[in-house]
Amino acid sequence: MAKVTRDDVARLAGTSTAVVSYVINNGPRPVAPATRERVLAAIKELGYRPDRVAQAMASRRTDLIGLIIPDARQPFFGEMAHAVEWAAAERGKMVLVGNTDYVGEREVHYLRAFLGMRVSGLILVSHALNDLAAAEIEAWDARVVLLHERPEAIDDVAVVTDDLGGAQLAVRHLLEHGHEYVACVGGTAETPAVGDPVSDHVEGWRRAMDEAGISTEGRLFEAPYNRYDAYRIALEILSGPNRPPAVFCSTDDQALGLLRAARELRIDVPGELAVAGFDDIKEAALADPPLTTVASDRSAMARAAVDLVLDDGLRVAGSRRERLKVFPSRLVVRGSCGCG
Repeated sequence: MAKVTRDDVARLAGTSTAVVSYVINNGPRPVAPATRERVLAAIKELGYRPDRVAQAMASRRTDLIGLIIPDARQPFFGEMAHAVEWAAAERGKMVLVGNTDYVGEREVHYLRAFLGMRVSGLILVSHALNDLAAAEIEAWDARVVLLHERPEAIDDVAVVTDDLGGAQLAVRHLLEHGHEYVACVGGTAETPAVGDPVSDHVEGWRRAMDEAGISTEGRLFEAPYNRYDAYRIALEILSGPNRPPAVFCSTDDQALGLLRAARELRIDVPGELAVAGFDDIKEAALADPPLTTVASDRSAMARAAVDLVLDDGLRVAGSRRERLKVFPSRLVVRGSCGCG
């Protein structure tokens, strides 16, 4: 069977091939409703499928959005990637996902690969964007939206959570339970000091402790973001002579690792140890006990990032404040803090 072409659709619909193109691409020129219906009916009758490769070559853009994340195996990033995919589908786009595993060279690799594919834009969740990656974006004059993190190396539009304020909410809540102090499980020595959510979580913990007139000295512990490494660190923290009465973890994954360690050491949560996390991943509600945590609207953030990366006005000059979209945090109270 011969391949159906755009000319075939135009002949059956009684229009020009240009009009068929306007209908398929939703522009750039308007098409009368009656004419649009004839074209769509002809497309359905003939079983026409647009040649996306040819369209991309002509427009120098594809229907693809590149999404670069640190690690989709971590529930937070997996849920964020899923939200971006749904938001992109609403705009008729597909998503290519690359995992950097927190390695700068892999970030550059995916930047080059996706930009070489002429994606419509890039959504970048960068742990610590290096100068080489920033230069790559600048060289391609790429349409980029930063999501979740704001690395210093690039000054592009960013969609983030109120990480600092959210951490303060969680720590204040733990202190309101009457605990002498709240320890904090933060990031590692490699965690960027500026623009990284975990750094903001640690700073929010410090501010809440300072407000209460409580010292933070010796009460901050380094741990990777995943539950497995955090579990090993938590075993050391909780089996030591100065076990904290309450712990705020910078990520829910860390908190899940800490809960596992507490259970193994037969420490009652929340009777002997109160715990709070940050992110409100789906597993938080199923933890034992259910995890008190900080949430933001990931679906709305993903939709905002997709809308921004497809917006022709994305790169219009403006102040940093105008180019930063901050979504509020909210405290989700469950059993691990002593409530419920």
